[in-house]
Amino acid sequence: MPMPATQSDLAVIHDVDRRDLLDRLVIARQRADELFAVVKPDSLYERPIAERHRIVFYIGHLEAFDWNLFRGRVFNRDSFHPGFDRLFAFGIDPVGGGLPRDQPSDWPSIAAVCDYVAQVRNILDDELADALSVSSDRTFDGFPLSTLLNVAIEHRLMHAETLAYMVHQLPLDRKIPQPDALNFDSSSLVGHSVDIPSGSITLGLSRSSGVFGWDNEFESNVVNVPSFAIDEHKVTNGDYLDFIADGGYDDREFWIDSNSTHDREQDRNWNWKSEHRISHPAFWIRRGNGNSNNDWFYRTMFEEIPLPKNWPVYVSQAEAKAYARWAGKRLPSEAEWQRAAYATPGGEERDYPWGNQAPTADLGNFDFANWSPAPVNAFPRNQSAFGVHGMLGNGWEWTSTEFSPFPGFQPFPFYRGYSADFFDGKHFVMKGGSARTAATMLRRTFRNWFQPHYQYMYAGFRCVRQPSSGDRSST
Repeated sequence: MPMPATQSDLAVIHDVDRRDLLDRLVIARQRADELFAVVKPDSLYERPIAERHRIVFYIGHLEAFDWNLFRGRVFNRDSFHPGFDRLFAFGIDPVGGGLPRDQPSDWPSIAAVCDYVAQVRNILDDELADALSVSSDRTFDGFPLSTLLNVAIEHRLMHAETLAYMVHQLPLDRKIPQPDALNFDSSSLVGHSVDIPSGSITLGLSRSSGVFGWDNEFESNVVNVPSFAIDEHKVTNGDYLDFIADGGYDDREFWIDSNSTHDREQDRNWNWKSEHRISHPAFWIRRGNGNSNNDWFYRTMFEEIPLPKNWPVYVSQAEAKAYARWAGKRLPSEAEWQRAAYATPGGEERDYPWGNQAPTADLGNFDFANWSPAPVNAFPRNQSAFGVHGMLGNGWEWTSTEFSPFPGFQPFPFYRGYSADFFDGKHFVMKGGSARTAATMLRRTFRNWFQPHYQYMYAGFRCVRQPSSGDRSST
């Protein structure tokens, strides 16, 4: 029988945990700094995506967020630059409240922003080390300091991914190329569906677990899911090319929401596509008339290449739903996706699709290992107990589920708007993760969300159908 831990043992454990949190904060800073360094200095005031701030904003925002989170709540320090604390406080949700109209001249110099960043980091590093050295029983707004630190770390890591979406849209000549392990495996891939039997799945985290999660991850609840069949792999560029070639972008039937009771809402996706003249995924480039497969190219972070047919297609939810209707299928719900990924035939639930082993580089395309996607079948060990492949990494996956609170939801008192501001019926849950998703956010309960007409994130999809129904793809 193991001996109970002594006070000395617990002190060592807490010391290791404290060092780990500070080390993780440093690594998260490095991830974001590396991305800013990709942008040429004369392009830091660019706005690659119209709905977002200019890049310079995010250089200041990451530090302002941490400073505003900790300064008064934990350290009781006076602000040394209240103007910057306010200027860099809040980002913009895509298509949320109109497009920003500021000009580069409205922003401070890069030198001034970098000076602010350096001062914040110096103060935070000293104060956090001191705060972590005292009793761990102290709470802030009812939460331990470790929770606030995890919020700061994961907030920064989220931006390290979403900033990649912005930098991706910059012209190639405004970036400093980085090494990228492009995988052009062109072996044929026949799409199959995997039958998932009816059963239950647990959504969300239990507050009693002691595991960190964002407010929308609580409280855990068990959902019963009827049987369904799900695509074995993500939908590929090659699959999606068939949809385009078959006139998928020109047929209103695939874009209307037949479940809506209002004509205007039924046509929401069709009107968006038509008004913005969208005829293909945002990462694709059409050369010539597009009638030949050789007319299509793909814009990676650093170069333009022939369209990789076996890579997952990255599209908006509206485009994913249109493809699914064309294929005689639909998008999975959050619960269906979760069951296909984490349930087992025996009734147990896994921490990850492949089992309980923590994510490593040989298991998938995630944790900033690459800039680009890989073929959807590139990681054979990344499969669920039911044989569904690639559910973590290589691209988020759209679901049909509106982003809404689980029963028992309570907003973080120190960040009330993180989730609650987006429980508006206009955002949809995405699951899985991309090549630029940090390993810590590959936990099974993490929920991402975006609006259905946003094309720029690294998000793909797979389809579901009833086990006995037919579809246009192989079964």
